[in-house]
Amino acid sequence: MKPILSRLIACSLLTSAALVASAQAAELHVMNSGGFTAAYKALQPTYEAKTGNTLETAWGPSMGQTPEAIPNRLARGEPADVVIMVGYALDDLIRQGKIIPGSRVELADSRIGMVVRAGAAKPDITSVDAFKNTLLHARSVAYSDSASGVYIQSQLFRKMGIEDELRPKAHMIPRIPVGSVVASGDYELGFQQVSELLPVPGVTFVGKIPESLQSVTRFAAGIPVGAQHPQEAKALLEFLSSPEAAPEVAKTGLDPVSGK
Repeated sequence: MKPILSRLIACSLLTSAALVASAQAAELHVMNSGGFTAAYKALQPTYEAKTGNTLETAWGPSMGQTPEAIPNRLARGEPADVVIMVGYALDDLIRQGKIIPGSRVELADSRIGMVVRAGAAKPDITSVDAFKNTLLHARSVAYSDSASGVYIQSQLFRKMGIEDELRPKAHMIPRIPVGSVVASGDYELGFQQVSELLPVPGVTFVGKIPESLQSVTRFAAGIPVGAQHPQEAKALLEFLSSPEAAPEVAKTGLDPVSGK
């Protein structure tokens, strides 16, 4: 009887431990914008396996008028323990009192890149002059409705002195990945943050635009006021910004800022 009793006790202890771990595990609500999506998805399984916590994620841009935009989600009272978004948009929410002061964590820098439809020739964008020539000879140009697209529309073309030439053929694409409208053949050239272009099927990544014309977008994260799991949220942010996470972040086309 003793071996049977020992096995029963062992099973009981294991069950109790599992119940305790389950009771301690938290479901964190995360709001995440496009540029950090690929890195977040790559890191999520590791975080969940290490902590036992799970991540329930809502997706949306860092700004804009769409219902999915993170500021609009927060304004509606949607639950959030962590927000991951463009740094200056996060700063706006901190100033508005919606994010806990001091909770901001730096994650990665994102640069703008260009794609063409798969199978199309790759235009030259290795210098400012070559890039300008490529834009002037393009049939159509698409860019996003997030930070990179706002920069392209309001500053880049004007900085290059080709605003008038590009105005009739360059368009902002709301809500959907820019690469998708290039893959479909609706637009010849597509511009968005590199991390948002690389996962799109049906396109060829040409490269980053010249560094002297870049607009580098910093992605950061913070904890909303009223978060249900602030301690677990802090631990998640520490993991996402850690040297351990940096290689996966870099694989997605972002430049990690851990250790900087």
